[in-house]
Order: sequence, then C-alpha cells, then structure tokens
Amino acid sequence: MKKGEKISDSQKGSIINRQVADNGGKLIFENPLLCSQLLNNYVVMDGLSKIRPEDIEDVTERFIPMFTEQRDADVVKKIHLQDNHEIFVALIEHKSGVDYNVVMQILRYMVYIWEDFEKQSDQEKPFVSRSKEFKYPPILPIVYYEGKRPWTADRALSNRIVLNEVFENYIPNFRYYLICLNEHSKEELIEKKDELSFVMLINKIKGAKEFMNFKLPDDYLDNMLRKSPEDVLDVIARVVAVVLRKQNVPEGDVQNMMDKIKRRQPMGLFDEWEGFDVQKVDRIGQDKGKTKKLIEIVSKKIALGQDSEQIARDLIEDERYIQSIYDVAIKYAPEYDSEEIYAELERINQLVKS
Repeated sequence: MKKGEKISDSQKGSIINRQVADNGGKLIFENPLLCSQLLNNYVVMDGLSKIRPEDIEDVTERFIPMFTEQRDADVVKKIHLQDNHEIFVALIEHKSGVDYNVVMQILRYMVYIWEDFEKQSDQEKPFVSRSKEFKYPPILPIVYYEGKRPWTADRALSNRIVLNEVFENYIPNFRYYLICLNEHSKEELIEKKDELSFVMLINKIKGAKEFMNFKLPDDYLDNMLRKSPEDVLDVIARVVAVVLRKQNVPEGDVQNMMDKIKRRQPMGLFDEWEGFDVQKVDRIGQDKGKTKKLIEIVSKKIALGQDSEQIARDLIEDERYIQSIYDVAIKYAPEYDSEEIYAELERINQLVKS
C-alpha cells in the first residue's frame, strides 16, 4: 500500500479477519513443531517421517500475491531434507466446506512456486534454468479439512478436464494429499499424546453439546503442558480461547484460562464451565455500531457466495448468531442496506423477547 493511501472498508474487514483468525489449521501451519508433527504423523510418505522443526522454513511471504482473502490461512513451507535436497509443501486449509475446484487452485500454486524457484536460480547463476541438468524441486500439496461433511471433491486434476481420457497424454496430472480431521477419532488423537493431536481434538468441537461433553483422560493435558515449548503453549492457549469465545464464555474467564495454560498450571480444561448456559445468544442491539459493522462484513461475504457456516468460522463467531444475520441480510440483496437489516433484526429480537 502506498504511503498516505486510505484503507477501504473492504480492506479493513480483511485486516480484521486476519487478526482474529486464530483457527486451528492456520496456527498448526505457522508453528514449526506442530507442522513437523503434521508431516511426520499424518502424511504417510517415504522421506517425511523424521522432519524436525529446524528443517522447516516458512517462505509464505514470497507467495502472498497468489493468496486471496478466502485463502489467507494457506502457507508455503520449504523443507530441508537430510540429504541436502529441498521440497516445497503447499499447505491449503479449507475449514468449512468442500471446494470442488481446489485442485486447480493447487496447480496455480505449484506453477507460481516453480516460477519463483526458476527466477531465484537464474539470479544466482544466469540462464541455469535453460541447462539440461536443471531440475525443479518437488512440491507436496496438502489440503487440511475440518468440515463435518465428507470431502467429496476429486483429488486428481484430470477429473476436472473434459475428454480427459482422449487427451490423457497432454493434461498435467497430479493428486493432492488430503488430511480430514473427521477421519481421525477422538481415541486415536488422544493416543498420540502430542500437541498437534490436542489442537486437532479441540478443533473437533463444533457446538455447545460437544463443548460440554469434551472430556480428557486424567493428567493428559497437564503432562503435555509440562513438556511443551512456550511458543506451542501460546498456540494451544489461542486455540482454546477460540473455542471458549464461540461458546460465549466471558472474556475474563477466557483470559484466565489462557494464562493458566501458558503458566502450565494443572487444570481440567472445560470442567469449570459444566452447566454453563452456552446456548444463550442475545447480542443484537447491545452495540449498534459493532452489529452494523458485522452486518456489513457478513453481507460482503454473502455477495461472494459464502454460506453462514463458512462465514461464522472465518469470523470466529457463534454460528447461530451469524445465521440470524445471514437469514435477514440475504433478503436485502444486492444492496444489503445495513440500516434496514439492523432494523429488521431488532424487530425479530424484540418479538423473541416478548
């Protein structure tokens, strides 16, 4: 952005989204230890069983232009293997729903990474990419999916091309590696006893019922916190905070829980909120300015074709609250007048209270 240039409302929304998006996938990918656990324990592939945190270099900043707002959680890692070879890992997170065109998005990522590698190589040694000996590094594309519904999108590029059998020899073809959270049971994740598996356990909590029924073996969390590095403790605290905020736990209690985790204090995690009224959602009218701003953000996302579940997860908001806004806002398309939407929400809220 140029100096003195004003930030548009849409850009402000984007910035806010990045600041609050402490979702599990994004935090896993950013942290070297958790990323190494992902590659070692959840990617079945020769040569990727002994990746250390220090072997992982985050090069996402080089590829920011290829990310859209909907994919601001995607990252690119460079893995330095023991035999002095390097591979790139493109980690692509789709939290809410199945994306049937993700394989084409991955192809764009791969070409972008190879083009950048070529330019860097030619800068170090002019025209080396034109030589017979020059080779491009391998890329492992990974889709990490946390949605409830099964992933039904094709994982091979050729299946997105018409007449693919006739043109088989002329179609770039590959498959991406899929990691589905719902394919790993709670028991399986608990058995692993590492930080990544705990984060994945937490990300399985989708609603109030799962929150209230979430139980861990005695000393499970305490044993893990004792050995976790401080940067990982910070990730764990942030992920737990997201879950608590979604269940409308008071912010003071959220901060207290985060502090306990960072201090490695013994705890039962969600035990103290047993019987807490997590179902209560009554926020319309409490702060008109904040509600109108949220209405504007939700409306923009509706215009982009996003559903209420995806919007709620992107904004780290209660799904029922977003659904109530979504149901009204969609009736005001394509103008999405925030004043009119707010007024109707107020009327509905008053009827419910009466």
